[in-house]
Amino acid sequence: MGFQQGLSGLNTSSKSLEVIGNNVANANTYGAKSSRAEFADMYAASLGGGGSNGIGIGARIGAVAQQFTQGNITTTSNNLDLAINGRGFFAMQTAQGETVYTRNGQFKRDASGFIVNNEKHQLLGQALDDTGAPSGPAGSPVRLSNDGSAPQKASAITLTANMDAKATIPAVAVDFANSKSYNFVTSQTAYGDNGAPVALNYYFRKVTDAVAANPSATPPVAAAGSQWAVYLSADGNTNAASVNSTAGVPTPIATFTYNPDGTLPAGTVFTVPSIPGGKNGQPLTGVTLDMSKSTEYAGNYAVTELSGGGYAQGNLSDFLIETDGTVKARYTNGQSKAIARVQLADFKNLNGLQPIGGNEWKATNASGEPLPLGAPGSGVYGLLQSGALEESNVDLTGELVSMIVAQRAYQANAQTIKTEDQVLQTLVNLR
Repeated sequence: MGFQQGLSGLNTSSKSLEVIGNNVANANTYGAKSSRAEFADMYAASLGGGGSNGIGIGARIGAVAQQFTQGNITTTSNNLDLAINGRGFFAMQTAQGETVYTRNGQFKRDASGFIVNNEKHQLLGQALDDTGAPSGPAGSPVRLSNDGSAPQKASAITLTANMDAKATIPAVAVDFANSKSYNFVTSQTAYGDNGAPVALNYYFRKVTDAVAANPSATPPVAAAGSQWAVYLSADGNTNAASVNSTAGVPTPIATFTYNPDGTLPAGTVFTVPSIPGGKNGQPLTGVTLDMSKSTEYAGNYAVTELSGGGYAQGNLSDFLIETDGTVKARYTNGQSKAIARVQLADFKNLNGLQPIGGNEWKATNASGEPLPLGAPGSGVYGLLQSGALEESNVDLTGELVSMIVAQRAYQANAQTIKTEDQVLQTLVNLR
């Protein structure tokens, strides 16, 4: 009788419902991948070889295959949340030193600064030095340090500005308290060796006007641009090197002459006199001032670049992870520094991975060894998105429809058994 077929159909339908139920249960699990039950038919084999009219003896579960398709990406407010857009897995190290893999990027920092998931497994990557080059072995736990940013003293200051060609030569002697004694002023905060700020003021005073070419003059006159002088004060007082020590009159730290076309000669770089300790007690030494790209056009005075003044010491503000996996620390002084790079893993046979719970998988002989760890965006690996998570790829609507189909299949197989029972009952009653 055909009880075997109906019974196997009940078993496979029941298993299918279990798979569907597991998918529905994980519809809101970040990084989860849906599964499907794959059926196979069964036939009895005879010793003398199979005939062409054999009747099957039912069905069985051939495999429960996970579907590693991309899930939707949703944004979060946590910079350490990571989503992989494309192929790849986060490699995680367990407390026993075993490597497991996940697509769930809900990461946090533990008490030691390591990036971990909810299973307390450590995210693997590679440490970077201050230049962004690898400084440690690949596949090492990523650790985020609370170290601050050291100060950077001023060294090579670049000042690019346009001096209005229509400016007139001041008629009074230089006096920083008298705005009519200079044409323009620009301020900058520079930092000394220990990060103490020094307030610098650059005062620009026109010295001579431009001269037009006059070849008929005796002797002939060549065209020349205007000459300007730059004065410097530190912390509100004229620095000692730019003040006449006897008369107390400010002296320029440099003079420069524009070309007739309003540009400066290449290499217009000056050595700034040493500035003794001001109100912060911090001297400023070994500084150059590059004005090569400054111009003198008929237009408003404008500063387009003022850089190289260094920066103060900074405390850790937060961390940012870029699309290529580079982990950057950001500091309160506006600086950032690359400290590590998250690496991804991949496999030739994803369906050979063994799910172990906690949104993680283990490598098996069927999956093969993982491909070498690599940076996101390189090779086959997808890009990372910080402050985002990959949702489950479960299609809830499709699963509910599949649930109805599996339920109907279960009912039909039960009806098969019921019919076989009735046929058997009829045979028993034949006497």
